[in-house]
Amino acid sequence: MVLIVLGLLALAYQGFSYTSREKVLDIGPLEAHADTEKTVAIPPIAAGAAVLVGLVLVVAGRKSG
Repeated sequence: MVLIVLGLLALAYQGFSYTSREKVLDIGPLEAHADTEKTVAIPPIAAGAAVLVGLVLVVAGRKSG
């Protein structure tokens, strides 16, 4: 069930972004930081595969149980 839900969420959002803080200057007591936003794309084929594998596992679990 988890794979199905995660696959559907990945299909809906197609990725996620996050912000990281990086040190760009460090001279003794003086420091400067920069916030950069990074995006991670989730390919639709991977999301579809997660949904498909989740469905196969659910069906296989019902047949064996």
